[in-house]
Amino acid sequence: MSAPSQASPLRAVLMAWALLASASACATPALVIDNVTVVDVRAGKLSGPRQVVVEGAAIAAIRNPTNRRMPVAALHVDGHGAFLIPGLVDLHVHLFNNASHRPPNDWMFALFVVNGVTGVREMMTTVDELPQVSRWRHAVEAGNLVAPRVLAAGVAVNGSDANEVRERVREAAHAGADFIKVFSDVGAPQWRAIIDEARRQHIRVSGHVPAGVPLLEAARAGQVTAEHLLQVYEACSSFETTALDARRGLDGAAAAALSERQERAVLDAFDPAACKSAAQALAATRLAQVPTLVLNHNEAAGRVDTVADPRWRYLRNDEQARWRRVLDAVTPADTTLGKLREDISCRVVRTLHAAGVTVLAGTDSPMPRGYPGYALHDELELLAGCGLSSAQVLRAATLGATELLGIEASSGTVEVGKRADLVLLDANPLADVRNLRRIRAVVLGGRLLTGSDLARLIDKQP
Repeated sequence: MSAPSQASPLRAVLMAWALLASASACATPALVIDNVTVVDVRAGKLSGPRQVVVEGAAIAAIRNPTNRRMPVAALHVDGHGAFLIPGLVDLHVHLFNNASHRPPNDWMFALFVVNGVTGVREMMTTVDELPQVSRWRHAVEAGNLVAPRVLAAGVAVNGSDANEVRERVREAAHAGADFIKVFSDVGAPQWRAIIDEARRQHIRVSGHVPAGVPLLEAARAGQVTAEHLLQVYEACSSFETTALDARRGLDGAAAAALSERQERAVLDAFDPAACKSAAQALAATRLAQVPTLVLNHNEAAGRVDTVADPRWRYLRNDEQARWRRVLDAVTPADTTLGKLREDISCRVVRTLHAAGVTVLAGTDSPMPRGYPGYALHDELELLAGCGLSSAQVLRAATLGATELLGIEASSGTVEVGKRADLVLLDANPLADVRNLRRIRAVVLGGRLLTGSDLARLIDKQP
């Protein structure tokens, strides 16, 4: 059949829409934030007032507000009395429900954005889920999805022997994973094979330090992050040798189960001198810590009326059901252990930070009572309570996060040429970390979301 001599009505409509979209994109005005104080997260200082010009998705200029050079078309925002920071990054989230096989947690996106979280690190994908991550990324870049960027996505790897985990590392690397995720139940021999194969495939390893692997071995072998202070507790105690000797020779699952039974003894044996020594040794490596203090804080709270929290309605129905199941099973013994873990965690973080160990911010959202976005602010305030200054806390959730991910050249600071993922605050975050909650507006890839925009966004939940 020969081609028609003229475009069909449907094709004509589509072409008209394409031309309109193209013209609209060309006519999109620059965004100009006038008279704003810029927060330098690298130096922990303020500069201003400044005029910040955003063109497309990038910061085009930062200059004295008396400069009269202006883009031909510009949308002006009054930044008087406001403070401009880079978008926040949560380095430990779960966008997928691999165990329960429920739909992805895209309901979290709005909660992240209204809290100024413009980037996340996804901690447990499968190879089959990586295409969904790519779709989210493309939709955000195209302006079709209001969501944080998935800055990195890790594929979890485990197996019965070294050959199996090597094959899974290769599969994940070839599928486009950003890193390999390891859990506590990875056996020590398998973990060593994962580290070796990941090095061969030029892909990094992050996650738990497995129960059978000493902290400093993981650090010196090149694991990039340790989550939840796992194995740090042991290294900071007088019980480490005893605990690890008992786990030696066990398979990964058995070692992880034994470590759970040993937890109270490990925490009770916290030793400040041992912790200081371990922290100093750790500081000589590149292993960053993502302690997720908010988990311990929430567990220490015991059984509270979660439904009474006004944010409860933001959860999707299946997530509400999961939270209920988990929280209904909490016992007084769990709460007691949670309180002890919270206390020891803070002492450990204080010691690590004092020794120069990199401490970064993640939440494990959406763990029960860890409301996405809000939980990052909880985490930042907990880090401040454990020895980090407000400037150090802010750096941990911005430039520190992008340095970990290797994207600091394009993100993580308010500088010309950097991506325009920004948060406009009503108060100085360097004076008090709690001021990070005082959000006036969010700029997501150059797109301005005002307070009313954010309110409408969250009113649509779930």
